[in-house]
Order: sequence, then structure tokens, then C-alpha cells
Amino acid sequence: MVGLNLIFFKYEIGKVQAFQPRLFDAYAVLDMTSLDTVAAEYRTITEACGLLDRSERGKLALTGADAASFLQGQVSNDVERLTPGSGCYAAFLTPKGKMLGDVRILQTGDELLLDTERSALQALFNMIRRFSLGYLVELHKRTLERGLLSLIGPESLDVVGNLPLPAEEHAHLPTSLADVSVRAIRTDVGIDLLCDRADTEPLRTWLLDAGAVPVAEAAAECLRVERGRPRYGVDLDETVIPQEAGLNDRAVSFTKGCYVGQETVARLYYRGKPNRQLRGIRLTGQAEPGDELGFEGRTVGRITTVARSPRLGPIALAIVRREAEPGSTVSVGDGGEVTGEVTELPFG
Repeated sequence: MVGLNLIFFKYEIGKVQAFQPRLFDAYAVLDMTSLDTVAAEYRTITEACGLLDRSERGKLALTGADAASFLQGQVSNDVERLTPGSGCYAAFLTPKGKMLGDVRILQTGDELLLDTERSALQALFNMIRRFSLGYLVELHKRTLERGLLSLIGPESLDVVGNLPLPAEEHAHLPTSLADVSVRAIRTDVGIDLLCDRADTEPLRTWLLDAGAVPVAEAAAECLRVERGRPRYGVDLDETVIPQEAGLNDRAVSFTKGCYVGQETVARLYYRGKPNRQLRGIRLTGQAEPGDELGFEGRTVGRITTVARSPRLGPIALAIVRREAEPGSTVSVGDGGEVTGEVTELPFG
């Protein structure tokens, strides 16, 4: 039944719940046309190529002789190893190793491009302004000057004409599409296209003509939950250490030099085991972000994102204490009617 494919989302940012503006209210009554649309968009991004405008993301650039060496001491991954056309994912932290945000860093040869959640942009901007004194570094605002279009799905490369883009995530190259200068960036689920803001609409039109299908963020978020990729400001906040979010492999270098928060991150990695971990939850019914998870008489976590996956049914992300190991059954919320199975990520 098509109605079972409805994808629900609601977010908890810190302790304050808010709806992502571009997603529909899970409590709204939707007609069958809307249900069909959401299911179709999920099929598009898993079987073909969807197009999503993400221009609202925070964007900055660093130039100057000391740009890489400065950023090397501020983020968790190895920026100085990057060569033109490569990139990395990193976290920027408090001195105690807690996350202030996460960022995609691209080395173009002329500048370092930084791309972050809009909710983390101010913290990133403040960090750079505060600690770059004495370095040959210039900070450039790009959020309003650049557009960002995401192609999502296995046919993304076909849509842009099989560009010679390496398969590694964050690999990127400058190119031209429809007489528009763009930077094509490899993602885990497709290709991002960065362009001048004024060129966003002409580029979007060209991509649609080339076979991309417009999708809403609901479908993309469902795929994100299935893949177990947390979002800062949604699943992660300033109380989380990267290892608790399962980010060590993607966001942390243990061979680079010192950076802010390194001592806590390294100590936990080499000597300890996190008391909690980002997990998937397979739900037996409807749940909401903020719902507490109970195990053996105590609260072991709280749901952060909920989705009804067309492939898996109702699922969620949560930071869960380690005593509720994968395979454990947890209670969800106060009613006692809904339970969940704790699972490793990504969902199988």
C-alpha cells in the first residue's frame, strides 16, 4: 500500500524541538497524491538521479600562504595532506573535544573551500576570526554568493556527462555545464555542484533537461538515516565527541599534529571506550525526536531523527549508552506501546 511509504521527519536541536522548514509536518493530513510523491522521490534517489537545492548551507573560503597550516591546528582531520582536487570531512571542537560543528574542506590550489551546516556557520566563522590572528590568512564569506545543487542517486554521473571525477568522496574538479562554471564534488550518494548564486537557476534547468528529477529533502533525509550519517544540529550537538558519533574513520586523523580538542579525542581512542554511541533504532511503531529510550529500567538515550523508510519501515537515529548493545530491545517514549531494536549503522 502506497500510504505505508510515508516518510516522517521531525528534529530535536539540543533540547528544543523544531520542524525543518522544507519538510512537511508529520502530524498533517496528507492526500494520496502527496504520499505517492514522497515514495516516488525515494525511488528516484535510489534508482536514478534526484536534484535538491542545498544553497542555504554555510559556505566560507580561506586564502593566503598560511591557510592550510592555520586550519590544520583547528580541525580534526589532516588538511595539510590535501592536494588540489581533494578534500576531507572534519570536526571543529572545544578544548574538551566536544563538537562545535562539522565541515567539508576542499583544496582547490588557490583556496580552501569550507562547507558546513547553516546552524554551525557562525561558530566556524567565529573560530576562524578569533584564532587566525598572526597568520597570513584571509576569510571570505560565500554563503550568499554561491549556490549548491545536489545530485543524488546512481545516475548522477550520467546526468553531468560522465565527468572525469574520481570516485573518492570529496574529490572535486572545476568544469562547465550549460556554459555555467561549476565545481563538481563527489559525495557518498552522488555529486554536488557549486556555482555562482546567479547561475543556480540556469544550472538547475539544464540538469532537469539532462534527466535529473526534482526531489524534496524528505526523501534525501530518509536515505541519510538509512546510511547512518548524522547531521550536526539534528543528531549531534556540543555535548558529543566525534567517536561517540562514529566519526573517527571519516573525520579524525590520528597521525597529524596538534589541534584544538585533540587530547580528549586521542585519549578516548587509545585508552577508553565511549559510554554512548550513535545507533540505529528499528521501531515497531510511530516515535518522535526527543522520545527517551529505556533499557533495564533506566534511560539509555534519546531519539534524534525519525523516518519511515519505504525499504525498512519506521527507523530512527539515537545516541545510545553502551549497555544497550546492538540487538537489544528498548522501550520508546512514555506510552510503553512502541519498542525498538538497537542496530549497528548503516542499516542493513
